[in-house]
Amino acid sequence: MQHDALIDLLDRMTLEEKVGQLVQLTGDFYSDRADARTGPMAQLGVKDSELANVGTVLGVSGAEECARIQRSYMARNRLHIPTMFMADIIHGYRTIFPITLAIGASWNTRAAETAAEVSAREASAAGLSLTFSPMVDLVRDPRWGRVMESTGEDPYLNARMAEAFVHGYQGDDLLGDTSRVGACVKHFAGYGAPVAGREYNTVNMSERQLRDMYLPGYRAAIAAGAKTVMTAFNTVDGIPATGNRHLMRDILRGEWGFDGVLISDFNAVRELEAHGVAADDRQAADLAMHAGVDIEMMSICYMRELPGLIREGRVDASLVDEAVLRILTLKNDLGLFEHPFRGVDPEAPTVVRPDATSRAAARRVAAQSAVLLANHGSVLPLRSFTTVALLGPVARSHDVLGSWSAQGVPAEAVSLADGLQEAARRHDIDLEVARYGQKPEDYTKLDDATFQEAVALARRADVVVLALGEPSAMSGEASSRTDIRLPQAQVELFDAVRAVNPHVVVVLSNGRPLDLGQIDGAQAILESWFLGTESGAALADILCGDTNPSGRLSMSFPESVGQVPVYYNGDTTGRPYEVAPQEKYVSKYLDAGNYARYPFGFGLSYSHFVYGEPELTSTTFDAEHPLEIAVDVTNDSDADGVDVVQLYVRDPVAAVVRPVRELKGFHRVAIAAHETVTVRFTLCERDVRYVHPDLAERSDPGDFLVSVGPNSRDLNSPMTVRLTETAA
Repeated sequence: MQHDALIDLLDRMTLEEKVGQLVQLTGDFYSDRADARTGPMAQLGVKDSELANVGTVLGVSGAEECARIQRSYMARNRLHIPTMFMADIIHGYRTIFPITLAIGASWNTRAAETAAEVSAREASAAGLSLTFSPMVDLVRDPRWGRVMESTGEDPYLNARMAEAFVHGYQGDDLLGDTSRVGACVKHFAGYGAPVAGREYNTVNMSERQLRDMYLPGYRAAIAAGAKTVMTAFNTVDGIPATGNRHLMRDILRGEWGFDGVLISDFNAVRELEAHGVAADDRQAADLAMHAGVDIEMMSICYMRELPGLIREGRVDASLVDEAVLRILTLKNDLGLFEHPFRGVDPEAPTVVRPDATSRAAARRVAAQSAVLLANHGSVLPLRSFTTVALLGPVARSHDVLGSWSAQGVPAEAVSLADGLQEAARRHDIDLEVARYGQKPEDYTKLDDATFQEAVALARRADVVVLALGEPSAMSGEASSRTDIRLPQAQVELFDAVRAVNPHVVVVLSNGRPLDLGQIDGAQAILESWFLGTESGAALADILCGDTNPSGRLSMSFPESVGQVPVYYNGDTTGRPYEVAPQEKYVSKYLDAGNYARYPFGFGLSYSHFVYGEPELTSTTFDAEHPLEIAVDVTNDSDADGVDVVQLYVRDPVAAVVRPVRELKGFHRVAIAAHETVTVRFTLCERDVRYVHPDLAERSDPGDFLVSVGPNSRDLNSPMTVRLTETAA
């Protein structure tokens, strides 16, 4: 449909029909089940006749149901405008990929793109047109449960991953390729920085910090073409995001030129009242509309109050027209006017199930996302051992999908026991698996029989694989925690097993960084996160040496929860610990170190990589002449491997205090055994820009310190380079 036709359609709509397009309700309102309809409809006071104008539907599952609702909806809508189905497809629809934090730990943008491609293919076949993903909130506090949805603590890595997710969902031809879905960037803005890591809590930071650290990921996703943006629940400078004109009108639409659809989060418009900035639904609707929110999700302030606000002159009708036109344009960009069922055959809807191709992709991404944190004495890989005991509450568990995997089927997932039994047969390993570990309570309560069995198996094995961690319900939305250690029962199991067998390999399943001080004695620790449908198979590949681990942390693991938030790119201080760690009056703790136990970018391999001294093409650069940095990396081992080579920069003198270091580039590089590869980086003037006190983003001439290494801590001695001229 041409733009003029959309304008004509808009002109033919009544005010009530326009306002209906601005409302999103769940599929329960359209259900055939009487209890599903009467409950939410009675609660919100929505009339059956009003459903024919509601513009989008949330959370419907399955092609058959989407086709049924669309068919009924268009028959009742006066102008036959199709509805649009949206859902939270975060890290997979039916084939579940690793949680997003784990995909961030792959440091592989192609892995993110692959996960999004498969998710889009399955979701579109199930009738969905748009996913509420990617979440690109910068996260620094592991107490917050939703860190599992982010790609980590670094703005540069987040931005590159955000671009990849958007392209994976939308492809190059969203209109013509019905196997793709629209992407929604969330949560705008700063949602990942709640005070004390408590869900839905206040976010409090300067606008300069917001722009410098937290906004780049959203901006990159929007520049990549994301069709929609979701508002955050939190406040920004004391104003809830959903009613924040400066954030939405000035920055998002004005500075960045975003002309897509802006949707609130669930009930966020009405929550302006709970925040205390709106007295009632009318004021909430007024604030949200003036802020630029196009779609109100699961509250009906717009439906009930906008017509009156327009008639009274408090809201200009042009604001509603702009919002409706953006929604109609999105539906048109998805081809829904010509093909309201999009990729679904309404007569024979597809039943989506994981296939061999999608499972292979999930296994590959899962293997790249696991991070080897420790491997003392090279206890891994296991194939050098004859007998292996697999113990722990996660050993047989199929709770490996993680939060936000509603359409995933745990029974279809490969448990660690399933995967390791298959790998043991390939490698002629005698594997014994404990009988317990299939119930949620096994994570926190272990009886005497469990301990006796574990100790007996551990005593007669060459090596023990101890599968520990959190159930998936311990992370995700509304799952903040003050204690981010392993449950005490698991620590007691670890101690009992280690007392009879020192060769203990811990495999962790969790949705956030943990305080791992209680299992310091493990010979090896493999961080597996929640790896999804192919979790056990991918982990077995790593444990047995069929795959060389290559994941690197995208979020720091603290020494203790008392350090939180702890992150690699903190600001320099006037009394830095690094200069005089033995002094009392420097920035430090009395009872703990300053640094993370496992820092951002950290991860081990079965290979041993040796870095040469970096070489520069010049010691100066400017806006027209970037700096080239080359470093030789040698695989000094017998195992082919993949290293993630990382470039960091420090600005030692600036108009505002700058971080001690910042990631400015990375390369995943396959290096064969005993091979040397030259890895090259380009440092441009735009890479050293930052937000100044006047909120302008620009660079300053002067010296910069450049370092290269395998993580944010283990870097070569910094090299000094000079920026001689900035961009106009």
